[in-house]
Amino acid sequence: MQQIRTLDVQTYQPHYIHGPNRIWTETNCYVDVVIELIHALGFDPVAALPFTLTVDFEGDQWTFFKYSHQDLFELYGLEIQELNPWENLEAHIEKQIGMGRPVLVELDSYYLPDTAGTTYGSEHVKSTVAVNAISVQEQRLGYFHGQSYYQLQGNDFRNIFQTNGIEHPRILPPYIELVKLHKKPSEITLQETVDKSLLALERQLKYLPNRNPFESFLCSFEKDLPKLKNAGIEHFHQYSFATLRQLGACFELASTYLQWLSINTPLDLQVAVESFLEISKQSKSMQFQLARAVSRDKPVSLATLEAMGNQWQIAQSELQRSLG
Repeated sequence: MQQIRTLDVQTYQPHYIHGPNRIWTETNCYVDVVIELIHALGFDPVAALPFTLTVDFEGDQWTFFKYSHQDLFELYGLEIQELNPWENLEAHIEKQIGMGRPVLVELDSYYLPDTAGTTYGSEHVKSTVAVNAISVQEQRLGYFHGQSYYQLQGNDFRNIFQTNGIEHPRILPPYIELVKLHKKPSEITLQETVDKSLLALERQLKYLPNRNPFESFLCSFEKDLPKLKNAGIEHFHQYSFATLRQLGACFELASTYLQWLSINTPLDLQVAVESFLEISKQSKSMQFQLARAVSRDKPVSLATLEAMGNQWQIAQSELQRSLG
């Protein structure tokens, strides 16, 4: 068994970002696995969250937010490189894990047992996992996905890597990244982490939206609402993931980051912390409203989106006051 860290599925403790008291226990497949990977390597994933402040409404979706590769390298010494597959996928993964490099790879969640009750055995959907351990001989895979650490084996292993000679439909090969580890947690002090996080924050603040993104989202939502009501619940789930879930999860992370800064620096960012947290709560409420509107033709209050926009403006004014 080649592995990066010796982990037990039964005893693994996820990072508190994936704790039961969160508004959004999952964010998106890429950010979730990177959070747990950073955590399992012994670093604090919160320090690299300045990117959450820059999300915007992109016209048809909210930013599909991801960690900045530059920030990951500067803060933790994690260098992410694309892996170009030229032989069997499982052979590449085993090689990289054997070299001490975690692998981020898109796999078919139809064969990921942790998705039981959603896509496992029922729907072919690609999802990014972070591989920590693999044995091709024993047909076992240890991986981060969603909120925690899991293992698959046997038929799931054979199916997910197509080692059984059965070719499954696939539009494109999976996107694969390897993670080179240049630092150990013991080599970085808390103060160094805070200082580098502030530098990352300074870089990210240059890319703040130049106008309130909730204004354009409100216009788009109002225009799309009649079509959403007629398209059915499955279309609602796709729309909600691209909009309300992304903005809600991201602003909860932004609140978490600013709270971390308030604890570890002299900065007082509590107003922005509470404003971003309120946006996150309201986006969850809006998601429930929209679900009822689609399934039972109930009304949707656009005032909720207006309130979210007001909270965003309050947070930006507070950031300007505190950080310049």
